[in-house]
Amino acid sequence: MATNQRYTHFEHITVVAPRDIESGEPVRVGQIAGVAQTTAVEGERVTIWLNGSYDLEVSGALTEGQAVYVAANNTLTATAGDNFFGVAAAPKGTGTGVAEVAPAGIITPTPAGSGA
Repeated sequence: MATNQRYTHFEHITVVAPRDIESGEPVRVGQIAGVAQTTAVEGERVTIWLNGSYDLEVSGALTEGQAVYVAANNTLTATAGDNFFGVAAAPKGTGTGVAEVAPAGIITPTPAGSGA
């Protein structure tokens, strides 16, 4: 058995909080997207879950399976062009409201020069 293994499954992990975070908030750190299970201040370790689905506030209309993004102000949005966070697990009407969202977990980086 490998003695250097940290996680058996990379599903519930701790990361350094990039900002003050409340339990239940979406968190994106680099290419990792999940939902905070604990509360932490910026610089502390925070436990996030990379799997499952969560009722999260999202601005904009969503269709089932549509991409959900994290805006610069750390809110979730249906507007493409921000940082990808996960997918809508159910449709949601216009405006800001609660939507069922599944975080992406580990996000594949876009290759440099791909134009994407």
